[in-house]
Amino acid sequence: MLDRFFQISAAGSTLRREMFGGLTTFLTMAYIIFVNPAILSAAGMDKGALVTATILASVLGTVLAGLWAKLPLAMAPGMGLNAFFTYSLVIGHKLSWQTALGAVFLSGCLFFILSISGARKKIVAAIPDSLRTAIPAGIGLLIAFVGLKSMGLITGHKETLVALGKFTPEVLLGLGGTVLVFILLARRIPGAILLGILAVTGAALLTGRITAPDTLVSMPAPLAPLFLQLDIGGALQFGLVGAIFSLMFVDLFDSVGTIVACAGEAGMIREDGSIPRLDRILQADAVATI
Repeated sequence: MLDRFFQISAAGSTLRREMFGGLTTFLTMAYIIFVNPAILSAAGMDKGALVTATILASVLGTVLAGLWAKLPLAMAPGMGLNAFFTYSLVIGHKLSWQTALGAVFLSGCLFFILSISGARKKIVAAIPDSLRTAIPAGIGLLIAFVGLKSMGLITGHKETLVALGKFTPEVLLGLGGTVLVFILLARRIPGAILLGILAVTGAALLTGRITAPDTLVSMPAPLAPLFLQLDIGGALQFGLVGAIFSLMFVDLFDSVGTIVACAGEAGMIREDGSIPRLDRILQADAVATI
């Protein structure tokens, strides 16, 4: 039934391969569960509720991508937009996080209108191949930078902005895991990223650098501190028009770049450069944004 619905065999894949790919995708994007709340909480939002909201938004977008667009693409809040929200809108422009959430909602509504009207698909088609390639590369560099900072290999510096960190055991473990992933990818071993994550996690457990969790399952934090707290009326002011359009277009190019990159790796791009059911994946993205 799953094979018929998702046309797995027709795409040249197997259920086992898709499940393995899904697990790998989850583990490589799971950092957003912690990084997104860490950035947004600086705007004054409840961190526990942010963790729950981040997970639910990711589940919604990914389920829509799978069931509506029938494409093996995962969706989650975008890196860069969360920093723009916190440091530019809330801290920089002194907006309340409720008003900033209203701006995100309005940008999502514009996003959805562009998607169902077909205008967004035409915008995607008009983006030159060089820019399509550059967007995911830029996103990848940002994520790599965040990873290196979280690892401790690079640190902040008031003069040079970035400085080399200390080579602690944790940093060496992280570097070892990264090199292992590179080797496995070069040898085209399936699940290379997943295997690298499992290997470095196991090594950290064995060396006592991390400890096993006390519990594997717990109830999520309540959404009440955030649920429907957005201030749409406050966002409907002329001075925020630029911010709303900035959110929309950054989201557009972020999504398009990621979709094109993932579709290319999965061999889903047709000879004419188009992506099957692109309109549906864009609509799913817009709904998740809202």
